[in-house]
Amino acid sequence: MALVQSFEKQGNFLFKYRGQFPILLFVLSVPFIYLTDYSLINYKEQSLFMLIAISISILGFFVRFYTIGTTPKGTSGRNTKEQVADVLNSSGMYSMVRHPLYLGNYLIWLGISLASFNIYFAIIMSLLFWIYYERIMFAEERFLERKFGEDYLNWSSKLPAFSPSILNFKKSDTKFSLITVLRREYASVLAAVVGFVFIEVLRAYFSTDIWSISDCTLELLCGTIIIVLILRSLKHYTSLLDEKDRS
Repeated sequence: MALVQSFEKQGNFLFKYRGQFPILLFVLSVPFIYLTDYSLINYKEQSLFMLIAISISILGFFVRFYTIGTTPKGTSGRNTKEQVADVLNSSGMYSMVRHPLYLGNYLIWLGISLASFNIYFAIIMSLLFWIYYERIMFAEERFLERKFGEDYLNWSSKLPAFSPSILNFKKSDTKFSLITVLRREYASVLAAVVGFVFIEVLRAYFSTDIWSISDCTLELLCGTIIIVLILRSLKHYTSLLDEKDRS
């Protein structure tokens, strides 16, 4: 099998299971947190680390929210079985970067990895993310090239795959929809909150040998779970979050 075909096959396989990438990060974080000497990091430094970590993750969500909230039906779906694209989106975030949702994912998980206060974990996570998603992006681009041909090649040749070209920004042709974001992104938000909680609990345990969680973090987790359950119920049992021509 040619290398191109091998990469595409691997990418399509990883595409189906890309939702499991956070589990890999959770498992990988354990030895890094265990080996980190938190006694060497004072409270002020920890607070700064957390501020940076949370800010990066929030930026990642802004990227995802804007992308999903301004994307018409048939693009940027949450499909897992196969690649799907009815139209070629070239405005909004897609006017700056070819894979904005994966950029958002990376920023979110970079923030979570930095919450471990171990820069080596953040570096390893970044390398694994690139290896994992490089093949997915390759497979997606092969699919889009075959489907849209010259139109795709002309669009993709002007844009970076992962680092946004801000000067190329073109306002989205589709109006931003908060309802679309609420319907499609509650699971991503819950996964990120669980990630931060997981890191905090492990940090506390390996530092004190006691399983503990701060009141603020517990309230955030419980509040997020309640909101997610409400949104999930509205999505599956009502039409309040339904929108025409939206995925």
